[in-house]
Amino acid sequence: MESKSKGSILIKFFLLLQLPILCLSQQQDFDFFYFVQQWPGSFCDSQKSCCYPTSGKPAADFSIHGLWPNYKDGTYPSNCNPNSPFDQSQISDLKNSLLKNWPTLACPSGNGIQFWTHEWEKHGTCSESSLKQHDYFETTLNLKQKSNLLDALTSAGIQADGGSYSLSSIKGAIEKGVGFAPFIECNVDSSRNSQLYQVYLCVDTSGSNFIDCPVFPNGKCGSNVEFPSF
Repeated sequence: MESKSKGSILIKFFLLLQLPILCLSQQQDFDFFYFVQQWPGSFCDSQKSCCYPTSGKPAADFSIHGLWPNYKDGTYPSNCNPNSPFDQSQISDLKNSLLKNWPTLACPSGNGIQFWTHEWEKHGTCSESSLKQHDYFETTLNLKQKSNLLDALTSAGIQADGGSYSLSSIKGAIEKGVGFAPFIECNVDSSRNSQLYQVYLCVDTSGSNFIDCPVFPNGKCGSNVEFPSF
C-alpha cells in the first residue's frame, strides 16, 4: 500500500510539473488576429485628450494600436509568456517606422517604448507560435501599408475635416479599399458627438492576409459619425 501511495504522489507531482507547459501551449493557440488602427484626431479630441510623443506631432494618418490574437468565441488570450519580455534591441531596425506608424499618444509624452512593451507583452507573446518579436512588429507595420485606410476613405470623398459621414459609407469605403468588411469603433468628443475612432480588420494566424472577421467586437456607433481633423 505504501509503494502505491508513493507512486500516486509521484504521478501527481509529475503532472503538476507539466501544468505550466501545457497551459502555455494552450494559451498560444488562437484563431485569428484583430489588426486595430486608430485615428489620432479622435484620440485627442476627447475629454481624456492626448500628448504628442517626444519625437513630435505624428502625421495626420491612421496609426497602429495593435495586432491582437483572438478566439472565434470573442474571447482572447493575454500575457501568455512572462519569460519573453520586450527587448527593444530586437526591433532597432524598425524604430523609425514604429515612431511614424505606431506612435504613442498617451500622457505624459513618451518615446513609444512603454506602448510597444505593453502591446508585445500583453498580445504579442500570445502569437509567438507564429511570430517572434521582430516578426510581430514588422508584420504589423506591413499590414498598415497594405490596408491604407486614409486613402480608402479619401478616395470615397470622406475627409478628415470635422464633417459628419454615414457609418455605412465609412464601412463601405474601407471594404472597397481593403477587400474585407471592417468593424468601426467610435468614441465621443467633449460635446458628446460620436466620432470615428478605431478600425478593426481581421487577419489570419500567419499575419499575412486579411480575412472575413469570424466575430466582431462589442460596441456600436451612431448612424452618422464625425471624422475630426488632426
